[in-house]
Amino acid sequence: MYLLGYDIGSSSVKAALVDAATGKCVASDFFPKNEAPIKAPRQGWAEQDPENWWRYIKEATASVLAQSCVNPADIKAIGISYQMHGLVAIDKDGNVLRDAIIWCDSRGVPYGEKAFGELGHDVCLPRLLNSPGNFTAAKLSWLKENEPEVFDKIYKVMLPGDYVAMRLTGEICTNPEGLSEYMLWNFKENEPAYFLMEYYGFEPSIFPEVKPTFSEQGKLTDSAARELGLAEGTPVTYRAGDQPNNALSLNVFNPGEVASTAGTSGVVYGINGNVDYDPRSRVNNFAHVNHDNVNTRIGVMTCINGTGILNTWIKRNVAPEGMSYAEMNELAAKAPIGSAGVTILPFGNGAERVLENRQIECSFHGINFNIHNRSHIIRAAQEGIVFSFMYGMEIMKSIGMDINRIHAGKANMFLSPIFRDTLASVSGATIDLVDTDGAAGAAKGAGIGSGIYKDNSEAFASLKVVEVVEPAADREPYLEAYARWKMILENVLTSK
Repeated sequence: MYLLGYDIGSSSVKAALVDAATGKCVASDFFPKNEAPIKAPRQGWAEQDPENWWRYIKEATASVLAQSCVNPADIKAIGISYQMHGLVAIDKDGNVLRDAIIWCDSRGVPYGEKAFGELGHDVCLPRLLNSPGNFTAAKLSWLKENEPEVFDKIYKVMLPGDYVAMRLTGEICTNPEGLSEYMLWNFKENEPAYFLMEYYGFEPSIFPEVKPTFSEQGKLTDSAARELGLAEGTPVTYRAGDQPNNALSLNVFNPGEVASTAGTSGVVYGINGNVDYDPRSRVNNFAHVNHDNVNTRIGVMTCINGTGILNTWIKRNVAPEGMSYAEMNELAAKAPIGSAGVTILPFGNGAERVLENRQIECSFHGINFNIHNRSHIIRAAQEGIVFSFMYGMEIMKSIGMDINRIHAGKANMFLSPIFRDTLASVSGATIDLVDTDGAAGAAKGAGIGSGIYKDNSEAFASLKVVEVVEPAADREPYLEAYARWKMILENVLTSK
């Protein structure tokens, strides 16, 4: 008995086939092998053709079936993880009306800010737990104003995961976590945010039906089964955005538990048991995968845009040509904690919500030509990324989060000893590193949704911690470096 998970990213689509009995991934693959194309018709725009997602799903499915030699009839459920906040619009025949506006597209910002200003903080924050911001509803508002000929043809709008599920099953639905990505879930009333739909002029009928995150959300159609080489009638029983799903993949379900990723961008995502919000809306709040009317589970997220992308920039422009990331880490280790006074603010990849949507760019501070070299700069970049995480975590703590243990996959920036030692020591939290990914997590989510697993404890019983990182016995050098970084950030924010 097997479970199939898909992770629909903006760079690639990954499929993972999991043995339900052992919890082990028996096959996985991703496509395309080079990054998927993102169209940028104008500065600040980002779009993808949803048909490409389907093509990559077919390629990834064929690969895992060939690797595993599993009988498709033995695959009992399908789960979907997907890039958050995208917008797909279809007509009544199911045809896509335009390319999807994806998560990193910023054209919705003025529409979200206008709604926040006109509706008021006292209306939005207690209900949405966020400002309307640059989320999916704001992107749809842009579409309504700027492409009315497209908007008038809309039958349904969907998130990327909803669209993929429709292609699999023919059913159009979403869940509370999904609507909270639109910024269209009212946490105060535990229902869709009709007040924001009315403000934007959206008919509620254009949004999908809301179903529980863990539930049957349709069955594989005959045509989809033939395209994918799977069995007709296989149920889709779970879907979630990539960050809630990453938390699920790390078995983060309950208040006080925290997950983190550090790829191109970096995320700290923790579970709050209270419906609360930052009055300055510097962190994002979403319904977690197990949030319901009885058990409050709010996913509180701080996202830093300039994480792995800064490390890549340093590799390309500062490190000696041909140096690997592992060799960069070794070179950085030659510099002391705090990089002998070099400080880097890693905010060079667009406006940061943690800075109230301000764009201050990346900046280097404290370089002395007589004593500093590459090792100090490479280390300062990693420390600056960690300190930006800590800055967001302090906001999370201010609204009731308790961060004592961080769960993360042993990948990307978490492969760096400097990065993970600095994060553990500046935060005081123990870091558990595990070997998993979003597609395998989505497969196990499908196991919960189908009833194969009774709960998350059973689903993730096989999840093994491969390394534990404890805070340093002497945290003071890390805390001093963070205090200096924070002072420089505050000076820059004041001067802008």
